[in-house]
Amino acid sequence: MPAGPGAWGDGEPRVPTAIAVTGAGMALPPQDERTMPAVVLQDVDQRPLEQAVGEMQALVEQHGHVIVVSPRGVSPGVERRLHTVRALLETDRIALFRPALPPLGLAVLARQLRQLASCDLSPGVLASAGRLLTHYIHAGALLGSVARLDRVPVGLKSHAKSWVPGSQFGVVAHPEPQLVRIGPGADLAGPEFGTWMVHAKGQLASDWVTGTLAPSWKVQGLHEAPLPQESPGWWGTGKLTEFCAYLPDLSVLYQLVTSVRQSTCHWCGIDVIGDRCVFCDATPPVDDGHPPARLGPGTGPRRELARHRRALTG
Repeated sequence: MPAGPGAWGDGEPRVPTAIAVTGAGMALPPQDERTMPAVVLQDVDQRPLEQAVGEMQALVEQHGHVIVVSPRGVSPGVERRLHTVRALLETDRIALFRPALPPLGLAVLARQLRQLASCDLSPGVLASAGRLLTHYIHAGALLGSVARLDRVPVGLKSHAKSWVPGSQFGVVAHPEPQLVRIGPGADLAGPEFGTWMVHAKGQLASDWVTGTLAPSWKVQGLHEAPLPQESPGWWGTGKLTEFCAYLPDLSVLYQLVTSVRQSTCHWCGIDVIGDRCVFCDATPPVDDGHPPARLGPGTGPRRELARHRRALTG
């Protein structure tokens, strides 16, 4: 195992927790040499149930724990199949994680978990890290229409303007909803720390994203990825370019996660951070009179981020 933050250095052979995604578009290329491969559960609702159960059982036996990352916009059939597989296996070693992120942002989060899977984090802490890291992802899209956009509040005026030929809109869905019509002076508030940006082009040119938004957000790296197949449905149009700003550095991600106090899940016994176990959905009990650490801006990880911001921005 390569040297680095939290690397397994005790000489004992260990298999990292598996990070699974529900589509090939969720499996972004590795961020660095430490990034673990993604397990793609392709067409999990279309294949025979026995095959899906066998695949998941093999993953659990090989890796010990599996974290399945899927978008909230995934088809009901996929969601039902995943819950059915976990129920049939009667195991608390499968976490089904569905954060409120657009598809490209979710793919970025899954890759961050794949980076952290190479570190000495326990499965429960790694699964909990997904909830923490969502607070540091800025995800949005350039849209040719907002007429069918229901993920972000859209005023009547914007709806009317969306019918004007050639209209384009800049939208941020996470962490705070924003919507502007593209034109002179159009601006979207971005992260207050150094990030990289990935963009994925649909049926709309990405010039505004790469030429205007990325410089205004002072991104330190910019690259392109294929558009996830779930993106047009999530944004309500195929005329889009999706984008996501994120923390790329493994050492910063590791510091963020390990800066949060850990507790033990009273139900399944694994270590977690935050106020809920992602594997069994139980809330950790109060420990020594202190409530469980909550994951979000203003907590310890936010202060930790400020400390590392200087290293990112120079």
